[in-house]
Amino acid sequence: MRIAMMGAGGIGGYIGARLAQVGGDVSFIARGAHLTAMLQTGLRIQSDLGSFVLVPVSASAAPADIAPVDLVFFAVKLYDSEEAAASIAPLVGVDTRVITLQNGIDSVEILSRHLQGGRVIGATTYLSGFISKPGEVIHSGGLPHVLVGGQNDPVIEQLRGLCDRAIGIELKPVADIDEVLWEKFVTLAAFSGGTSLMRSGIGAILADPEARIFIEQLRDEGMAIAAAAGHPMADGFEGRVETRWSAFPPHVKSSMANDLERGNPSRLRGFPGACINWA
Repeated sequence: MRIAMMGAGGIGGYIGARLAQVGGDVSFIARGAHLTAMLQTGLRIQSDLGSFVLVPVSASAAPADIAPVDLVFFAVKLYDSEEAAASIAPLVGVDTRVITLQNGIDSVEILSRHLQGGRVIGATTYLSGFISKPGEVIHSGGLPHVLVGGQNDPVIEQLRGLCDRAIGIELKPVADIDEVLWEKFVTLAAFSGGTSLMRSGIGAILADPEARIFIEQLRDEGMAIAAAAGHPMADGFEGRVETRWSAFPPHVKSSMANDLERGNPSRLRGFPGACINWA
């Protein structure tokens, strides 16, 4: 199957490279210095699960250079959503599946407005990664699961077979992706807000009694907002959040916190800001 990664950052770059490593026909949509470095010297993945360089790399800034594929992973930053969604059409044929890995709860709706064919499928992951320099992605931890809708879809099943051979990716089709997306939204709103505001990795936050109370209050506020919106968290949610946060190496911060430190555009409106809008 032909796969296009719309976005080659911490998530798109890592997943795409892992799939290409085991024989997937993967092309990347990227831009700027990152694209140039990938084309010249390959895409370097730094990971505790095994580092490697993917070379050569099939990549372009223009989706039209790649043409329709079987599957598109949509993994751009939230603030690039509308522009990227408007440009995705050349990748999408009648039977193309578009899996959105964006955080938040609006991505399926945004993409669906721009597509004439294909099928948009929601998904989420607790993998963590970031671009350390052009041409290099650091996989910084998290759970390897990619939870995706489209249960029993033949294209998703084909993708699962490819993921089964890849290192550090476990594809899990689920029956109710909306429930999964809301749970991730609440989890990440607290994680992003907490690590950004306190300028700290998750380990130090969980180890400090007052910091832990604060991030748990953010979690609880998100739970209340989700319940009011008609998406209450399932039993055991607090324990699952603890497991996810604790699975990260202690130094790990949210992508929003990393962007804040590097002076990059912030996704404040996408997580804590979205909670305020729903409230």
